[in-house]
Amino acid sequence: MVDLEADKYQESEASKAVEKVAVDTSNLSDYVGKPVFHAERIYDHTPIGVVMGLAWTSMGGSTLYIETSMVEQAEGKGALQLTGQLGNVMKESAQIAHTVARAILLAKEPDSTFFGNSKLHLHVPAGATPKDGPSAGCTMITSLLSLALKKPVKKDLAMTGEVTLTAKILPIGGVKEKTIAARRSGVKLIIFPAANKGDFEELAPNVKEGLEVHFADDYSQIFDLAFPDEHKLENHEKEPTLA
Repeated sequence: MVDLEADKYQESEASKAVEKVAVDTSNLSDYVGKPVFHAERIYDHTPIGVVMGLAWTSMGGSTLYIETSMVEQAEGKGALQLTGQLGNVMKESAQIAHTVARAILLAKEPDSTFFGNSKLHLHVPAGATPKDGPSAGCTMITSLLSLALKKPVKKDLAMTGEVTLTAKILPIGGVKEKTIAARRSGVKLIIFPAANKGDFEELAPNVKEGLEVHFADDYSQIFDLAFPDEHKLENHEKEPTLA
């Protein structure tokens, strides 16, 4: 005859002997392995002259910073130095960004001589990684204006989009990959070109969850989002001109 009471007692004792394991951030990698992807975030609060951009790579999306600092300031010293192993397309984007940023600053502050008298250094970390592509223009302009205005951009902001000499925002590729990269780096606010709105709306809900996304077709809209306390720029109905 089977002793059912004895069997139940043994099962109960066995369940009590099971060791409980607490899994937290200190030992998570012991159970699931090392992270496959790493956040490229360097700053919790981006300093003046620094803006987070979004890039597409062969491995997927990535965040990258555009950093601008002052090298020298004196009458007639206006110039732009570039580093970060940039390709020809990004070098052209930087020159366009310098011209557009100067026009925007003059529209806001007609007496400003900042760009005309400032030798600036624009860098894209990491310098050992080759970079090229037509989607960093708006980030470069914002970095230059942040330095010129002596004002950091809004917290947890990232952007992507090429800019023309007339401050129009052109569409980009890799919307899904760039959105995932932004989420991985804790970004809360993303600015995409207006022409990419349909691409973003097609993404799965779990990819878009928790993000505030704006779409811009003119740089004035990006300016108002990046520097919310500054006077709003009027939409560029005509080409910006340099004084």
